[in-house]
Amino acid sequence: MEEKDSKGLSRRQFMKSAGITAAGMVAGSLLGDRVFAQAAGSAPASGRVIGANDRINVAVIGTGGMGTGHVNTLKGLEAEQNIKVVAVCDVFTKHRSRAQKAAGVPDDCCYGDYRKLLERKDIDEVVVATPDHWHGQVSVDAMQAGKHVYVEKPMTRYLDEALKMWETSKSTKRLVQVGSQGCSDTRWHQAGQIVKDGKYGKLLWAQASYCRNSPTGEWNYYAIDPEANDQSVDWKMWLGSAPKRPWDPDRYFRWRKYWDYGTGIIGDLWPHRLHPLMIAMNLQEFPKKVACIGGNLTNSDKGVAPAREIDEVTMLLVEFPSGPMIYMAGSTVNEQGLDDVLRFNKATMNIGDGLTIKPERPYVDEIEAYSEPRKGAGESHTEHHKNMFYSIRNNKQPNCNIELGVRVQTIICMAEKSRRENKVMLFDEAKLQMQAG
Repeated sequence: MEEKDSKGLSRRQFMKSAGITAAGMVAGSLLGDRVFAQAAGSAPASGRVIGANDRINVAVIGTGGMGTGHVNTLKGLEAEQNIKVVAVCDVFTKHRSRAQKAAGVPDDCCYGDYRKLLERKDIDEVVVATPDHWHGQVSVDAMQAGKHVYVEKPMTRYLDEALKMWETSKSTKRLVQVGSQGCSDTRWHQAGQIVKDGKYGKLLWAQASYCRNSPTGEWNYYAIDPEANDQSVDWKMWLGSAPKRPWDPDRYFRWRKYWDYGTGIIGDLWPHRLHPLMIAMNLQEFPKKVACIGGNLTNSDKGVAPAREIDEVTMLLVEFPSGPMIYMAGSTVNEQGLDDVLRFNKATMNIGDGLTIKPERPYVDEIEAYSEPRKGAGESHTEHHKNMFYSIRNNKQPNCNIELGVRVQTIICMAEKSRRENKVMLFDEAKLQMQAG
């Protein structure tokens, strides 16, 4: 099922409610190779120390569908949270103008090059809502410029980028919040405390899924805006270090279909389940072994050209050093997913609209069945942003922090490698490297 926020809005409805058409579902202001290098002789900038009563100034980099949705959410929080959206950035002039209107900022606070935005000293946090292949570079640059980072999922496109973000967050002491808003849903934290208490024995394995059904092919509903062309879009900047190609509106608006820029179900959808699930499992480990299979089974594009590269159906297995395992399913052609379940040797926990515990038959005299209702707002973009503001003001790690993010991103990158090379992947934590098993 598709995740929903506290108002019961799905991700797609969230963007629609923000006044965004499907044509707007892309963002970014990007340039240069994926090198992650500081300028010679320069040092990372130190960010402003923010007190409890200080205003937090926020900028949004990438103002397509999700980015403009974030602008509108943040505007709604300005008074309550003592924040202000002070700048926006996008590579498409139309997106930039729309975000400027939504944010209510003057012309000199709108940018086509995110690096110019990062030069500003008054920005405390940036929201990175670019395509996946630039999450890492923009986030690293932002932290080196002294900004905290809220980055849409997946955290990065490639593993080296995730490791660089991890290193940069530690060296700059800048906070990272990955945009898996389910991590601010209290039920996962309730489950994590239960696992930590050890009442139900050894945690064995967990299951979850992210499933949709898009009859004309997932992401083909991203309409192509006729105003977008190689004059109104800085295509060279958008491509960045991805393979150079002539202007291609399908790749620009429907980039999630292509391996050059994303991984489809693996990176776009599974993080929404993997981040919260690892909180529920009370598990902060890098994976030991990952296997992933997938395929296009229905030809759902139905004549849409060009056809997708990424899969319609995927299956994932993950093993961790301490023993627990994860099984996860993904689909864009059948929406009947798996229940979120943790299995122990003494009981089974179902994480639905709250928590339900069912004892295993040999332990019915020891373990009592019970259920606990969901507390709080559920999966909410608003609550996830509020958690970030609280974390900045109190110098605390946010709910989907860099430590959780880098471990989940390792799973994601290993899954892609496994799927595309038809190999089981192993992770060497000492070397921080993956290799075929």
